[in-house]
Amino acid sequence: MANRSVQISAWALSGGIVVLVLGTALALAVQAKGIGLHPADWAALRFTLIQAALSTLLSVLLAMPVARALARCTFWGKRALIVLMGAPFLLPVIVAVLGLLSLYGRNGIFNHTLQALGLPTVTIYGLHGVVLAHVFFNLPLATRMLLNGWHAIPAERFRLAQTLGLPSTFRHVELPMLATVLPGIALSIFLVCLTSFVVALTLGGGPAATTLELAIYQALRFDFDPGHAALLAAMQFAICAVAVSMTARFTLTEGLGLGLDRASVGHKAHWVDVPVLGLVSLFLILPLVAVIIDGTPALLHLPALVWQAALRSAVMALVAAGLSVTAALILVQAKVAGAPLVEGAAMLPLATSGLVLGTGLFVLTRGFVRPEAMALPVTVMVNALMALPFVFRLLLPQARDLHRNYDLLAQTLGLCGWARMRWLTLPRLARPLGLGAGLAAALSMGDLGVVALFAGQDQATLPLVVQRLSGAYRMDQAAAAALVLVLCSFALFALCDIGGRRAAP
Repeated sequence: MANRSVQISAWALSGGIVVLVLGTALALAVQAKGIGLHPADWAALRFTLIQAALSTLLSVLLAMPVARALARCTFWGKRALIVLMGAPFLLPVIVAVLGLLSLYGRNGIFNHTLQALGLPTVTIYGLHGVVLAHVFFNLPLATRMLLNGWHAIPAERFRLAQTLGLPSTFRHVELPMLATVLPGIALSIFLVCLTSFVVALTLGGGPAATTLELAIYQALRFDFDPGHAALLAAMQFAICAVAVSMTARFTLTEGLGLGLDRASVGHKAHWVDVPVLGLVSLFLILPLVAVIIDGTPALLHLPALVWQAALRSAVMALVAAGLSVTAALILVQAKVAGAPLVEGAAMLPLATSGLVLGTGLFVLTRGFVRPEAMALPVTVMVNALMALPFVFRLLLPQARDLHRNYDLLAQTLGLCGWARMRWLTLPRLARPLGLGAGLAAALSMGDLGVVALFAGQDQATLPLVVQRLSGAYRMDQAAAAALVLVLCSFALFALCDIGGRRAAP
């Protein structure tokens, strides 16, 4: 059983998370009391729901043939392609947006091709641009999650379907799996798209394509109306809370049966798999290649503020990763020891967004401290909190195995406290701890949310510098700074991940 200090720490930490998330929500509700919604607010709500629904639908529909092709095809480079599916999740949003602009923008390769063919050009700004960017980020996520579902189907199911001469293994074997896992995947992606900020900020294209998240930013940053921002944030919190509760309901999937862990046979590769995988690979790789091509020439001529912002962002990312991993480790130890409610506290940040938390903290602290003074510490705290659910989920399965296999032995040997942490827990959980720290650091490195609300000119992080350079139409420097951001994000992820794997026994 976990020692008393861990239990006390977990309860205190859980209480702090609940107070922070729900306290800011309450502050927003109180601040918003008596304030009415404008027609533009209803338009922002409508656009938020429409773009999230379309992005979710397209991501899931496109992910199904991709995941099915990966599940039934064996080819050279398959493992690398599956790894590539995780890259957009680590790629800073502002960088991906610049890559998409380089391809599909007014002067992009796609429009130049249309002009050469004598066809009318298209604009990436507006609803279709926002949806395109969201599909870029969420198609790989949906594919990875669906691929896990296909791998969970026992090979004996396909052999039995073949033996029985069933006309369609998809209908009788694969469709039941999809019916089980698709609702949870769709709701998770819908939740991610609801809280989109950078995509709408750069690709929205005007008032007709404004999300709630962007409307909150505008109300605070440009209109200086905390009450209106609080109302919008409270409305978004309510929508996210409903989505999270539905996600929790649908992600409790049924088992797909037991098998003998043999390789799946009986569902053969189809001729359509090759073009599907080829097109998806190009869709994911080309924006990153565009950023590298555009950014490399100006890399050696970047202003000093870019390198200062890069150092500031890297330090903040490492601090946020350390806080997130420490909190997740405390909570997961208490969870496997039987402490109730800590899992709910760990997953509670999914019900909000960084910008909503930042708005709530602004409402609570204004009049006591200048926004610029709290910009960096609040950004670190919010980034650590937003990464906590992912790190917690990474640690939980192996922490359960560790507790089940070694707890009695540790008690028999009298191994407890710091000694147990040093000699048993940390070595055995080194791999997921490294992976979780890398994920938290990469997400924090690329975050452009709270810092956009509070930061002054001397407190800008690297994503904010990239956004400001692109907003000033200094696209060469923006692309070079974006390339620095990509390198820093993947370097931090690799540093933590490799460190965790080397520390493992």
